[in-house]
Amino acid sequence: MLKDFFSKQKAAKPKKRKYATIPSESAKQDVPEGIMSKCPECKKIMYTKELQKNLKVCLHCGHHYRMTAQERVQSLFDEGSFAPFQDHISSENPLGFPDYMEKIEKDKKKTGLEEAVLTGTGMINQIEVVTAIMDSHFRMGSMGSVVGEKITRAIEAAAEKRLPFIIFTASGGARMQEGVLSLMQMAKTSTVLKRFSDQGGLIISIMTHPTTGGVSASFASLGDFNFAEPGALIGFAGRRVIEQTIREELPEDFQTAEFLLNHGQLDAVIPRSELRDKLTTVLEIHRQVGDMA
Repeated sequence: MLKDFFSKQKAAKPKKRKYATIPSESAKQDVPEGIMSKCPECKKIMYTKELQKNLKVCLHCGHHYRMTAQERVQSLFDEGSFAPFQDHISSENPLGFPDYMEKIEKDKKKTGLEEAVLTGTGMINQIEVVTAIMDSHFRMGSMGSVVGEKITRAIEAAAEKRLPFIIFTASGGARMQEGVLSLMQMAKTSTVLKRFSDQGGLIISIMTHPTTGGVSASFASLGDFNFAEPGALIGFAGRRVIEQTIREELPEDFQTAEFLLNHGQLDAVIPRSELRDKLTTVLEIHRQVGDMA
């Protein structure tokens, strides 16, 4: 019996082990680039199309991805209602900063924008508004002289048309390549906003990730309503600079939209999926009050 057992074992063919194979280069190319997206917050992977359908908000943890100015228009305004202002102004290089104009031209091609802000008029549930939408994909949304001028002209247009003004902020701060000319935009935009407010104009500021530096210290914080998207970084100086200055460790959620809301610096933190309805409510109330005046 033992002899028969060992003979059967010898006759049996060993099972082949299965090894994971590395995809060939041709196989890799068969998968369209950008079909999947990985959330930087929860690290989970989802279909890019599903992410875009969800207004670029993670389906798992609610992380709000950065949006382009064009994506903001598509997500917020009535279809076909947005009309951009054709200001025909472009950046110069007053300080002769090396490669500055080349970088501007590169960002123009990459984003389809002339500068880091898109301005125009549009309808939100049939209510007309003037808007300025900053785009962090263009020079990190930095505020140069053209950005300040375009925002100023948009506010003046809102005053002339007697329409509410809505601004979406997303910026790393003043543009260092333009020196003091970029810093001047803080005073210019703040002044024209005050004039617009004195005339009874409605100002709604929506701070998105990130809103920092001179932008946060000027027009971003001067709305009649100051809103923000969840998790947005909002502040003037960087966390490390502040900690080194005051020699104290700051809270983990310092300079987030939620932290500012808890400390009375924001009126609300509004998820992107609710923004259109919330803005409609505010605009309708303002319109009714205007009709009564």
